[in-house]
Amino acid sequence: MRIFYILLSFILLTSIQAKSQVRGPMPDQDHKVVKFYPNPAVSYITFELVKEANKTFTLQIFSFLGRKVKDIPEISDRTTVQLIDLTRGLYTFQLKDETGRVTDSGIFQINK
Repeated sequence: MRIFYILLSFILLTSIQAKSQVRGPMPDQDHKVVKFYPNPAVSYITFELVKEANKTFTLQIFSFLGRKVKDIPEISDRTTVQLIDLTRGLYTFQLKDETGRVTDSGIFQINK
């Protein structure tokens, strides 16, 4: 089963890298609304707004298979999310504004 997850992660990451190369270079960090650290995370991850801190945002975290695992309705300038209840693996997040539009997203890893 572990080999299956490793192969699935490799295939997904390879396809993501291939798509980003087709679209051109990755966007500059100047366009990012949020930065997150540490990555890889162990027991917590911190999301820090670097732009538009006066707006209200919702943070959603998804497993790499697309299942929503966390939903934080209003995040502050710096929000720490506990990851104790999540397993090791890759996760994605979406930062949405008041209208529900995705303003930022990313991938992080949990190592336990």
